[in-house]
Amino acid sequence: MNTDYYINRMELSAPLIVAMIQDMSAEQLRWRPGPDAWSALEVLCHLYDEECEDFRVRIDYTLNHPGEAFPPIDPLGWVTARHYQDRNPEEVLEAWLTERRQSIEWLRNLNTPDWGLRCSDPHLHDLRTGDFLTAWAGHDLLHLRQLAELQWAYQAYQAAPYFPDYAGDW
Repeated sequence: MNTDYYINRMELSAPLIVAMIQDMSAEQLRWRPGPDAWSALEVLCHLYDEECEDFRVRIDYTLNHPGEAFPPIDPLGWVTARHYQDRNPEEVLEAWLTERRQSIEWLRNLNTPDWGLRCSDPHLHDLRTGDFLTAWAGHDLLHLRQLAELQWAYQAYQAAPYFPDYAGDW
């Protein structure tokens, strides 16, 4: 596996995420297209929590703490439990960017990690360290897509009574 590719992808996706949200108003950052949908701010808070408590931790535990249970996470529950909608977007963005820089540095300084090493958590179906790395890079892409969908939906919402359908099928 070319780990540099995935680490570079993670490094390059950070400014893309910033670009997707940097011009959003406070209203747009908190706007949801539906009751079960996330706002852009909630996506950003999720990215921060995942950066700190999910991927890096799981890689570290798999490499350095074999047999130990992973700390529990609750990404869906955190949206309300951690009051994502009430958070300061600038603070969350800066915190996420700081954590991302630390993650990149940490990944680049791992000393010959065994990317084929399997985790011992029975709930994760014997995933390997490399699976966590590729999922981490993929996670950014999933949320970039989500942020693009939120941009589209908000623009369509703001355009009423006009429709952006002439642009093409979404």
